[in-house]
Amino acid sequence: MDLHKFHVLAFVPLLLCIPLAHGWGIDGHLIICRIAQSRLSRAAADAVSQLLPAYASDDLGSVCSWADRVRFRYHWSAPLHYIDTPDRGAHGDCKDADGIADRCVAGAINNYTNQLLTYGNGKSASQYNFTEALLFLSHFIGDIHQVWDSNIIETAEKRFYDSNVDELIDTLQKNITTVWSTQAKAWAACSKTTCPDIYASEGIKAACDWAYKGVSEGSILEDDYFLSRIPVVNLRLAQGGVRLAATLNRIFG
Repeated sequence: MDLHKFHVLAFVPLLLCIPLAHGWGIDGHLIICRIAQSRLSRAAADAVSQLLPAYASDDLGSVCSWADRVRFRYHWSAPLHYIDTPDRGAHGDCKDADGIADRCVAGAINNYTNQLLTYGNGKSASQYNFTEALLFLSHFIGDIHQVWDSNIIETAEKRFYDSNVDELIDTLQKNITTVWSTQAKAWAACSKTTCPDIYASEGIKAACDWAYKGVSEGSILEDDYFLSRIPVVNLRLAQGGVRLAATLNRIFG
């Protein structure tokens, strides 16, 4: 792919009526989970450390794409990566192809949040796999913030960060604590443990206002598209990281 040109079909948003094979891609999910882990309270950090598999070496980002890797083994999980928006409405239609309610990314976030809220309760120890619940929740909070696929992130890394994802993470973290500091407090706010309906509505709006605006199927998207959209991508990555941290902090105290 040319560094500064994109095909419109490369930008398929999460919030359509189809399951995506890649979503944010490995780097997008890694970015969100690394941002989140750096913002955890001591209690949440301890719980995450206890729940992470040993091979993760205490790095949530390294396993943040686990849910994508297992979706073809856990076939039941495929509909949980997206939300149906047939009419581009403000709210998604949270059901799977068989019409079963809450079988979408918003429902999955609520489900795994509720599972993790019972962590430490001996009665639930045999009922749930808390490690998998953590990995699913971390991934799905990333998914619900996705508007573009991995191509735009990879291009930004090559163009601005010498293909170094850690430099992009550092830039986003600095922006969260400086230019976005006031906004970040609002992003983290939620009247419940987590607020996936709000996150999904934002994503639908961003898809309509930015991902598809001014483009047609099959067209080639060049620099003006990339440069005008990358700030939105960066914002959604930052929001995902802040909100994942806030959710885990509320779950684990």
